[in-house]
Amino acid sequence: MNPLQVEYFRQRLLRWRAELLREADGTLASLSEGGIREPDITDRATVETDRALELRTRDRARKLIAKIDQALARIENGTYGFCEETGEPIGLKRLEARPIATLSIEAQERHERMERVHRDD
Repeated sequence: MNPLQVEYFRQRLLRWRAELLREADGTLASLSEGGIREPDITDRATVETDRALELRTRDRARKLIAKIDQALARIENGTYGFCEETGEPIGLKRLEARPIATLSIEAQERHERMERVHRDD
């Protein structure tokens, strides 16, 4: 991967991270507005369900931010875009689809096959 491509992915990861953090700030603001004030029990249950869903979404975003940070660290140390398992370059199309990828398509498929084999036991 040439330096221009590496910079493209670095910028893309930084934008993605900033977007996730903005969304998290919005969630915090809405959750800190106070308790549930709905007088109807059904409305309260709906609000509570919505909050639980939002918290699960934020938890997934938090984990994604950690993966983005790891990808940025790999950019800094020069290992970004290389498969952790084989050391071979990860294809640009795969990185475009999943910029946080750590495995090549072949290694990921092998990994998923092994998971299916062990899960069936």
